[in-house]
Amino acid sequence: MVFQCQRDSWARQFATKVVSCQAAELRPEGGGEPVRGFQVVLEDTILFPEGGGQPDDRGLIGDVPVLRVTRRGPEAVHFVQKELEPGASVLLSLDWERRFDHMQQHSGQHLITAIADLMFGFKTTSWELGRQRSVIELDTPSVTAEQIEALERSVNEKIRERVPVTVRELAADDPEVETVRSRGLPDDHTGPVRVINIEGIDSNMCCGTHVSNLSDLQVIKLLGTEKGKKNKTNLVFLAGNRVLKSIEQSHNTEKALTSLLKNGPGEHVEAVKRLQSSVKLLQKNNLNLLRDIAVLIARDFKSKPVQSQLFVLHRKEGDSEFMNIIANEIGTEETLLFLTVGDEKEAGLFLLAGPVEAVENLGPRVAELLGGKGAGKRGRFQGKATKMSRRGEVEALLQEFVSHQRAET
Repeated sequence: MVFQCQRDSWARQFATKVVSCQAAELRPEGGGEPVRGFQVVLEDTILFPEGGGQPDDRGLIGDVPVLRVTRRGPEAVHFVQKELEPGASVLLSLDWERRFDHMQQHSGQHLITAIADLMFGFKTTSWELGRQRSVIELDTPSVTAEQIEALERSVNEKIRERVPVTVRELAADDPEVETVRSRGLPDDHTGPVRVINIEGIDSNMCCGTHVSNLSDLQVIKLLGTEKGKKNKTNLVFLAGNRVLKSIEQSHNTEKALTSLLKNGPGEHVEAVKRLQSSVKLLQKNNLNLLRDIAVLIARDFKSKPVQSQLFVLHRKEGDSEFMNIIANEIGTEETLLFLTVGDEKEAGLFLLAGPVEAVENLGPRVAELLGGKGAGKRGRFQGKATKMSRRGEVEALLQEFVSHQRAET
């Protein structure tokens, strides 16, 4: 079936009737608990059901939001959270910004696909219309920077030439169907075959919504390529308003960097490189200081006339090396050490070191108390902790263990 959204992609409102309304559940795209609601079938619709690589539309049935539109054979199924009366007359309203964005990306894909084939023989094997960017999978192991530049130049020339885009409907048994570019019809396809024609450039089977002239695309920007699967290449692109939004985001970032770095956009890269070098030097100096501090902490403990059998230390700044230096300097044959680094209110690292038997017994219990995971061998058990605030409980456990050991001796 061909829906009103396919006959007229520019229609923003449409009067129709409710055919059926059945209780159902919708699983959110990002996961989570199913949403209870109703599947509504209308006599016709301007809300496009997902298909052909294009996501579904959003909009309203009266004042009821449509959360998903899917195709079920010849029907478009609208998911809503309010029950609608079969036979009731309703007014559909379309989320035009979402629709026009999809039209620009989809028609842009058709144009890029056709020109890439004409210029270089690169066949499109699939594509994805993403929320931020779109990707065309090309049947080639690589695409050069020069080819991307030439392809981008060519598609934008076609946009400036204001080439018409038309839609035709052919009977499924029409001989002309065999001459149209296609990856095949769905198994449950019924009704006429839609053919999207970019005058003089491409003729392609497609169920999606499209612009009526390439000038509606405004501009196309090819962002580059990524390695695809099985010797294929993913070509990333933006079309129309997405290009304008990307430029606006880049301009705002540039303004912010200019303010932070106190120099012009042309000097940003060099300024960041200098900052990175400074940070690396500071990090190196900081590590050296931490090593020195670790040695001093250990020597201070060993200098005491009477050494405790339990040594506990927490420091916000530090790493695994810092803790292991302390353990090495103090020695773990006689002393049980519990060392932690990180923010007390967040995640961090821990090290339990001491006599082998004690560490093997206590290590997993310490990790459990700290809400973390760890592993150990030869008298050391270390890992990550998510509940640093429970260090006091660990210290109490270790103190009890040491007191018990002392009492036995």
